[in-house]
Amino acid sequence: MSTRPNAWHSATSRLIVIYGALFVLWGSVLVGVIQWETTNYLNRVIDQLLLQRMHYMAVTDPERLAATVDAAAAIDPHGIMSVGLFDHDHRPVAGNIEHLPQSLPQDGQVHPLQHGLPRPDRDAERVRARGLATTLSNGDILVIAKDTSTIDGIGAIIRRALLWGVSLTIIPGLLGGFLLRRGPEKRIRALQDATDPIRQGDLSKRLPVSRRSDELDQLAGIVNTMLGEIERLMNEVKGVCDNIAHDLRTPLTRLRARLYRTQQQLEGAPEAALVEACMVDIDAVLARFRALLRVSELEDRNRAACFDEVDVGQVLRQVHEFYAPVAEDRGQPFELDVQTLTPIRADAHLMFEALANLVGNAIKFTPAGGKVSLRASMDKRGPRVDIIDSGPGIPADEREAVTRRFYRGDNTPTTAGSGLGLSIVSAIVRLHGYALEIGEAASGARLTLYCYALEPSEKPGTCLSRTVPEVTTSAA
Repeated sequence: MSTRPNAWHSATSRLIVIYGALFVLWGSVLVGVIQWETTNYLNRVIDQLLLQRMHYMAVTDPERLAATVDAAAAIDPHGIMSVGLFDHDHRPVAGNIEHLPQSLPQDGQVHPLQHGLPRPDRDAERVRARGLATTLSNGDILVIAKDTSTIDGIGAIIRRALLWGVSLTIIPGLLGGFLLRRGPEKRIRALQDATDPIRQGDLSKRLPVSRRSDELDQLAGIVNTMLGEIERLMNEVKGVCDNIAHDLRTPLTRLRARLYRTQQQLEGAPEAALVEACMVDIDAVLARFRALLRVSELEDRNRAACFDEVDVGQVLRQVHEFYAPVAEDRGQPFELDVQTLTPIRADAHLMFEALANLVGNAIKFTPAGGKVSLRASMDKRGPRVDIIDSGPGIPADEREAVTRRFYRGDNTPTTAGSGLGLSIVSAIVRLHGYALEIGEAASGARLTLYCYALEPSEKPGTCLSRTVPEVTTSAA
């Protein structure tokens, strides 16, 4: 199984978010500048209109000024351009401004009215306005003001235009980004699917390359070239090792045969014991060569095509029956606890070999009088087998190394063996796509074989660096 990437973590999604945020930011700045410039321009136009109207009113004959003010107010019933004439006591004389604005300086300059002006057509609602006031030669005060709500309306239009612009840009951008993202996501999934068998150790597989010749294809090509070189080097090393192991078996077998004949001729002589020791050493070397060739054979993944349904419980009972006499000779109680298990797709002979190696190691490293338990239970995803012993255990810093070829722990220097047993188990586990976990029990080691595929967060291979869960059966 492979972990699917989060769609929102893709480069396309990030670019969409970044460009969308930049568009909104710069669009807001642009609209703000446009609105500011527009407001300033319209304010200048209003100021010019007010100054021109004030100049016209100020040069009008004082005797006709009140009538002129009333006429100007009459032609503007909505109060857009308000005019008011007040005497020196601030009483209204003419126009449609009822009260003299207190905050408006009488300096003949245009100022914004702090409290606005009432609009007759809006139920006397006050609106923003700009105005100016001047004192005439006869002491009267002339006030002219203009409603500036038009500027606010233009600002609202500009802001709505920004909203529509953002909507009409972001929404198609998201849709387009979704469509653009689907292609790379599909290719990434294809690359992930192609890496699964490579991750499991099949270096003959290659990443798919499309006709686009884009960055992903270039990267896939680089990886394929690297895989080809790695496969070549691995095959050369494997071939050399296999050839050495295979070629040396013949002369060593001949040497052992000659030593055996020499031993027969020297029967009863003191030299016979020396010849016997030489034969023991040669047998150990031959056993290592056989184990090496066995590991190479198991690393051929084509054997997986011959898998069939296997009853794990039956295999465990065969292993228990096979090793029960050995445990009895060592005075070790050998417990078997098998629950009801579902069948698995596997090679029955290889499963027996793997479990036999694990049980054999547990019996070998458990001192006389110790205890070995073989248990099987059902997890949510499939069968689980636990081999628990009361031996010295495997240190945490050696649990990855013990599955390598020829590795022997510091606590087993005098124990007979080639250091290839767990390597064979490791190859069988990888071939089946299962997981072997090496942990510790209450008083020894616990080796757990999970007979199902790994979770995406777990690494393939033999030893998983996670805490060993307790089984539900009785404690060891």
